[in-house]
Amino acid sequence: MDHVCVLTGDLVASSRLSSRALDAALESVEQACRDLAPQIGATRFARNRGDGWQIALEMPRFQARLALLIRARLRAVGPDLSTRIAIAQGAGSLPSGGDLNAAHGPAFTASGQLLDTLEGPRIAHAGGGALGAALRLFDHISQGWTQAQARAMVPMLRLDPPTQTAASAEIGITRQSLSQALQGAGYEAILAALQMIEARA
Repeated sequence: MDHVCVLTGDLVASSRLSSRALDAALESVEQACRDLAPQIGATRFARNRGDGWQIALEMPRFQARLALLIRARLRAVGPDLSTRIAIAQGAGSLPSGGDLNAAHGPAFTASGQLLDTLEGPRIAHAGGGALGAALRLFDHISQGWTQAQARAMVPMLRLDPPTQTAASAEIGITRQSLSQALQGAGYEAILAALQMIEARA
C-alpha cells in the first residue's frame, strides 16, 4: 500500500441543480486538481454517487491548499455552490487503471466515514490536530467569500500565482478590484498559513 491523502466530497443541495449545473460544479472540482497537478505531482479524480467526488493526492502537504482551491472554484462558478470535503491520509491502494472507485485502504475508509458524519463545518480532517484546526478556520473564512472574492482567489491559490496585474487581466477586472477582493477574502493571512503548513509537512 502507498501513503496517500484522500479528499472525499459531495455537493451541498445538489437536488436543486440541473444536470448541466451539476456537471459544471464537478468539473470545477476536477479543475482545481489540474490547477495544482503540474507542481504537486500525480492527483487522481473520480466522480461517484451522482453528486460525489474523490481525489487521491500523493503529496499530502498540499491538501489544505487544494481544499481551498476547490471552495474558490465552486464559489466562482455559482455563489450558492458548495461541497463538503472530508480529508484523511494514510495507507491506501491505488488501482493501476486509475479508477478511484476501486481504490481501498484505511485512508479511503476514514475519508468516507468522516464525510458520512460531517455536519456544520464543510471542510474537516479525520486526523484532527493542528492541521484539522487550521482547516476548521479556513472553512469558516472561506464560507464567507463572495463570488467576486472567490474568483480573485482562484489564480492566487496556485503554487506559482501570477502577479496581481496578470491575475486581474486573467479574470477581467481591474487591479484595484482584485486587490480589494483579495483583502476581503483574507488572502495574505491564508497564504501565510498555507506556506507554514506546507513547509512543515
